[in-house]
Amino acid sequence: QVQLVESGGGLVQTGGSLRLSCAVSGRTSSNGGLAWFRQAPGKEREFVASDRGSGSTTYYADSVKDRFTFSRDKAKNTIYLQMNNLKPEDTALYYCAGREGGRPILSMMRRSEAYPNWGQGTQVTVSS
Repeated sequence: QVQLVESGGGLVQTGGSLRLSCAVSGRTSSNGGLAWFRQAPGKEREFVASDRGSGSTTYYADSVKDRFTFSRDKAKNTIYLQMNNLKPEDTALYYCAGREGGRPILSMMRRSEAYPNWGQGTQVTVSS
């Protein structure tokens, strides 16, 4: 099993920035399947960002492209989500998701069911 602990959420004004962190432990490789999702009140959980392993291509939801950056630090077993130019519609509970072993196939990467393991979430609130 993979254990995930998020941190870094908070309250920020429109246009501000936050960096989320997710500490990863357990049965996963340094290039394992890890991703960020978010869920706003009354909405379904949605994919935000992921990659295909350290130093490889990153993928983003269209709504966050060019504003958010996914990265991972293999030495610290941590992934990050740098969020810039935040908007009120970015308000949500942000989750780190993971899976044992390797990453999911590309067609499943954006689907929550590809990740059996989840953190507790960290709240991001953007005020207008």
